[in-house]
Amino acid sequence: MHTILAHPIARNVSIAILVAILALGAPFGSPGRGADSELAVRLRSRTETAPGSGRFHAVHSDEAWNAAETAIIVCDMWDLHHCLNATRRGEELADRMNQVLARFRNAGAAVIHAPSGCVAFYKDHPARARMLGVRPAESFPEEIGQWCHKIPDEERGAYPIDQSDGGEDDDPAEHQAWADQLAALGRDPRAPWIRQTELLDIDEHRDYISDDGKEIWSLLEQRAIRNVVLVGVHTNMCVLGRPFGLRNMSRYGKRVVLMRDMTDTMYNPRSAPRVSHFAGTDLIIEHIEKWVCPTITSDQVLGGAPFRFSNDRRPRVVIASSEDEYKTEIWLPRFAAEHLGRQFHVACVFGDGEDANTMPGLVEALADADLLLVSVRRRALPTSSLESVRRFVKRGKAVVGIRTANHAFSPRGQTPPDGRLAWESWDHDVIGGNYTGHHGNGPVVSVTVHAPAADHPILRGIDVATLSSRGSLYRVSPLRPGTTALLVGTIEGQPAEPVAWTHVNPWGGRVFYTSLGHESDFAQPAFRELLVHAIQWASQTAIEPEPASAAW
Repeated sequence: MHTILAHPIARNVSIAILVAILALGAPFGSPGRGADSELAVRLRSRTETAPGSGRFHAVHSDEAWNAAETAIIVCDMWDLHHCLNATRRGEELADRMNQVLARFRNAGAAVIHAPSGCVAFYKDHPARARMLGVRPAESFPEEIGQWCHKIPDEERGAYPIDQSDGGEDDDPAEHQAWADQLAALGRDPRAPWIRQTELLDIDEHRDYISDDGKEIWSLLEQRAIRNVVLVGVHTNMCVLGRPFGLRNMSRYGKRVVLMRDMTDTMYNPRSAPRVSHFAGTDLIIEHIEKWVCPTITSDQVLGGAPFRFSNDRRPRVVIASSEDEYKTEIWLPRFAAEHLGRQFHVACVFGDGEDANTMPGLVEALADADLLLVSVRRRALPTSSLESVRRFVKRGKAVVGIRTANHAFSPRGQTPPDGRLAWESWDHDVIGGNYTGHHGNGPVVSVTVHAPAADHPILRGIDVATLSSRGSLYRVSPLRPGTTALLVGTIEGQPAEPVAWTHVNPWGGRVFYTSLGHESDFAQPAFRELLVHAIQWASQTAIEPEPASAAW
């Protein structure tokens, strides 16, 4: 921790004199050396795959912002919080956030510190005087001084998490000890904040301090600021709803974005949808990208990689769905929401409603992914998309495939159009199979364990006797060398065929494939559990018993 000292002038000159000087337009400190420089940002938002589909692409756009027309607002980065885990995460965010603020400040952007309810602490600070010296705007949006609970666009979607318990995710015993410690410090255990964290610098020559919507709006208008970045906490509460928050900035016409790796939610994993705390943050960010505003990340201004909390060790799973037969674009997101949110970060990528051979967001999603779950059928992807799949596989990353995934990128030997690529040998190279077609529809496929694999960790605890499939039996024999058959399927009058196996591909990546994945298969708990175990095994994540799930 370090202490923010009042500027000497604040000790010798009354705040009234400072306000008067600023009101006359006299400069208070010089702008950064990079004033009027550009900030390169890549905005991520979400658009429906087709009107009314309820499924969303993550789409990206590159923009260059004039820093002089940009402000960054630090929301409620208090010194202490009633939730111990929230306090810890805030402290962990602070160092990187401080670097972000310095980058914006030195480029010439306005830096606004908004520690709500704590502005009185800064009554003698030059940054507070600077804000008080801003002339009020000639007019104000109707509700700019009020909390905003929802904007009209949000009516189109469902709010993704239950935060009705306040979102504290502390261990109860640890939480009580923390409350006792706060009381011993003379702080209110329910509202212990008195200032912004000292881990963030407030530049007394250039920054502003305010938690007032009208004051902040006046500054934005005076400086002709079009672009507004929000950082801070908590995403699902203050960052969205404060008078200066995302909702108000969006509905009143500012080009507002959330820096999605410089924020945190108040979400308790014991509440619906019962995912990890970090998955709860992901869900709120997706909600914001759909209905409120785009997001950016700190690496866009600092370089390196986006910030990630030290306790967020989740493998990153990309689900790619583009096929026309089994409705996996419906079933896989539901499966992920119910079964993967406790252990994994999940991103879903879909075929476009107008061009199923295009999968917007795939390149970006694979850039930092650990596992690719494929449910794709005979797509010749844009060159950049298929090359991103090749790079992913050749980095030794994990692949899980279901049903049509063994002919995912094989357009039946046809030459792809210009700008599109196929991967005809994907089945041999990656899946380890030998797909040559399928038997006719109709017979129910009986599924049994391949005896030598009875003790494989993927099969542990799964009641295979309850598994069967209405999907046609695939002809895949013989499997490639190095595969391990786990399950075998049979129909009357035909040779048995492997229906699930593992493989280590030539680049060292773990692979699991199953020809199960017919629409009706998802209704079987044993199939869903098999898929969870396969993802855990392929990503080298602990295979844990699945909690009871709702009937499908």
